[in-house]
This record gives sequence, C-alpha cells and structure tokens, in this order.
Amino acid sequence: MSKPVVLIVMDGIGVGRSEFGDAVKAANTPTLDSLFAEHPFTILKAHGTAAGLPSDDDMGNSEVGHNALGCGQIYSQGAKLVNESISDGRMFATDSWRQITENCLINNSVLHFIGLLSDGNVHSNIQHLKDMLTRAKADGLSCARIHILLDGRDVPATSALEYVDDLEMHLSSLNDGSFNGAIASGGGRMKITMDRYQANWDMVKLGWQTHVLGLGRRFPNAAEAITAYRKESDVVDQDLPPFVIERDGAPAGTIEENDSVVLFNFRGDRAIEISMAFEYAEFDHFEREKYPKIVYAGMLQYDGDLKLPSRFLVPPPDIRDTLSELLVKAKIKQFAISETQKYGHVTYFWNGNRSGKFSEELEDYVEIPSDRVSFDERPWMKCAEITDAFILAINSGKYSFLRCNFPNGDMVGHTGNYPATVIGVEAVDLCIGRIMKAVKACGGILIVTADHGNADDMLEKTKSGGYAPKTAHSLNPVPFVIYDPSGRHEIRSGDYGLANVAPTIASLLGQDPPVSWEKSMI
Repeated sequence: MSKPVVLIVMDGIGVGRSEFGDAVKAANTPTLDSLFAEHPFTILKAHGTAAGLPSDDDMGNSEVGHNALGCGQIYSQGAKLVNESISDGRMFATDSWRQITENCLINNSVLHFIGLLSDGNVHSNIQHLKDMLTRAKADGLSCARIHILLDGRDVPATSALEYVDDLEMHLSSLNDGSFNGAIASGGGRMKITMDRYQANWDMVKLGWQTHVLGLGRRFPNAAEAITAYRKESDVVDQDLPPFVIERDGAPAGTIEENDSVVLFNFRGDRAIEISMAFEYAEFDHFEREKYPKIVYAGMLQYDGDLKLPSRFLVPPPDIRDTLSELLVKAKIKQFAISETQKYGHVTYFWNGNRSGKFSEELEDYVEIPSDRVSFDERPWMKCAEITDAFILAINSGKYSFLRCNFPNGDMVGHTGNYPATVIGVEAVDLCIGRIMKAVKACGGILIVTADHGNADDMLEKTKSGGYAPKTAHSLNPVPFVIYDPSGRHEIRSGDYGLANVAPTIASLLGQDPPVSWEKSMI
C-alpha cells in the first residue's frame, strides 16, 4: 500500500464521565474536538477483562494496553496470571520457588522480598506478597525481610500507611518462635529502585544502597518513616525518600551472601534494571560496593529476549501473532517512536514483550530522550521533538505503518498536578494537529486512540467533603477515531476494546488478520 496508516497513542487520555477532575475536558483541544465530532469515532474498553486483567474493577495500564493494541488478542495478564498460579499451586511447584527456598534452608539464610506495596494490580499486589510469606513459613523458612516500595500512583496518593498496617498485621500473625518476618527498608517508587528504560540509573543505585547495603536514614518502623517524611517534605507516597529500619543499632535486613531475593512485581518495565543489578556479574551502571552471591527470582521473566531474570516464578503470557509479525511477513515497512518514558511501550510491549525487532530491515525505531525532572515541571515533555521526527518519517515515504506514543496524559497525570496535566493534554492536541496535516498531504489515514485513562480522572472526593489529587489510572474508556480525508471508511456499531485496534489497522493495510484475533472495527 503506497499510502501510510499512522497511529497515535495518547497515553493516559481517556473519555471521562463527568466534568469533575477531568483535565482532558478542561483543556483547550480544538484538534481532538474536531476529530471526534467530524470523523468516524467510537470508544474502546481499556481496562479489566478487555485487557486480560482479573475483573472490571482493575484499571488498565500501559503495559497490558500496548500488549492488546499490538497483538489483537486478549491474554491473561499481570495480576490475573499470578492469581491463577498461586490459587492452583503452580507457583510453589516451580523449580524457581524450590531453589529460592532450598537455598535459605540449606544456608540458614534470609528470604528477601522487594516490590511495590499496594493492591493497584498494575505492578504488584500485596496479597501475592502475603501468600508467599505464608508459604515460606509453611516450607520451613525461619526469616524473611521485606523491602517496600511505596505506591501512591496506582492507588490513592497518600495511602501507604494502609498497606504498611496490612502487612504488619500479616507478619504479626506469622511471627512466632519458628519464623520472623519484618520490613527492612523502603521508599517511594519514583525515588528508588523502579526506574525504567534506563532513564535514571541513580534511582536504582539509591535502591541498591537502601535494600542491599542498608544505607540511609534509619527509623524504628516504616510507619514512623512515612509519617516523618510527610511532615518534613509534604510529598505524596511515590516521592517519599528512602528509609532503613533499625534493630538493635543496625539495619534490620541487609542482603547478604547466600540469601534469596524475590522481586514480587509482575510488570516488566520497572523491574528490569534492578534485576540487571542483581543478576549481571558484569555491570557498569553504578558501583555496587558489594555484590553478594544470592539466589534471585522475579515474579515473571521481565524480558524474554534478555532472559532476565533467569529464574522466575510465573511464566509470562506467550503472546504470538502480533501485528508487527503480520506486517513483517507481508514485507510492510514500519516505524515506531516515543520518548524514553514510553519508548518500550511502542516497541517491547507492542511486540508481545520482546525487546528485539522481528526484522532489522523492515522496522525502524526512534527514542527521544526524556527530561529527567518531575513531569509537571515540563508538562509538554518531548511531544514537539517526537512530532518533528514523526513527520519526517511520514514525509519520507519509506513506511506504510507508523506509530507513536505521546506520554503526557499519563506521566504528567501521575504527578497529581491538575493544571500541569491540562497543559500536557493541550500540547498533545497541538502536535496531533501538525501530524494530521502531514497525513493529509501524503494521502494517508490517521488513527488516534489511547491505552488507558488517567488525565480524565484526576480528583477524588474525600471523606471530609473536599477533594484530593488522584494519581492513578482511571476506569474510563478511551477514544478511537479514524481520520481519512477520502472518507472511505466507517466504524461498524459494536462494543470494542483495545484488542480490536490491530485487526482494524491490518484491514486498512489490506492484510487478513489471523483467526485468533478480535474483529476489525471497519
């Protein structure tokens, strides 16, 4: 096909149900307004069962959203995968769990857990941690230490104490003369450990120093650390500084030789770098100071191409027959671009959790380095630079399918800064207008959609009758619009989800979708 199909994913820009807290509706968006009013338009379900998650109470996220967008199918994902593996006992029958626990039994050593302490079901779920602690005691282990990463992003912004209290109660129920479990360290997820796409290795270094070395400000317990930091810095959970729990004048749980470590996050993007630090003997991203010999496992294997980590508790979904594979087989040349914060979403997640290309000849990827500041300080992020490079690719005539991701609605939305998020949405709207002109000039077709909501639901009412910033994703649907100046295409009536996007793109490119895919919308 000589005319290109162009896809824009407006990350985190959903279709809200009210005016309250909706930074998308509050924004000045003449481009989106005209697109939605004048061209074939529908909404897509982007959360819950439509994204392979356990129930429709589970918010969507960028990982599962781009998996579904890129493969045209619905796979059991994240929390659902782990839930199934725990409930039927498969997790505890794996070689990885056996190796983790036997190492501790043989060496009389400590089992450490590191992960996001919440029930947000985006990166982790506290219930999985509690189930593993219970099983560890049943398997005869005597000591466990937990290194908690505070959320406030996929759950209410200042809810950390609820999850700490929940975990402490569970530990109290387990602790007796034969077992001792305790929180050893922690910090906000956007301060330590959970960097992604190698954007800020200093976060991972700080996490390593906190969890492994026990370096940092000490507190008698996690609740006191959180309370003190909130009073001193007035920041939400995700931005709280690191802390170390002290017992008898020493850190309560540094990671030592012959210990075992489980990273209980199931989502891959923010788990890869800390896994590299634990697994790679040859490692030059920061000075580790000490590198203890441990047995390490991830909840899932976070990167199938890198085989990282080598040991994991739950096999990831085996995503096959992606759109990229279909187009490569048809010799259709593709282009993908975003800035660092979402680059892996239009490549790694889009391609079914594969970091490599299916074809070096037929796929070109461009990464625009993200700013290393809080995104509400520069809510336009790198959308102008993405647009410049994207338009150059469209005008080159080299590609029949091009895709990009604008992270603003999600990344600025996660800060909880409502006015900044409005600016971020407006910046995306401006860039889409520029891309529309390029698509029209070359006779192409433009699709605009999103992976999940966020900016559309940014305030929540409090018990006192006021309101507070909401930093989590929403349960709202997302827009889907086809801009085709020739007017050749219409959207059939029906209920659709993110997995219907790939077959629609395939149809626009004259390709027959695999029988395993959802239906095309045109």
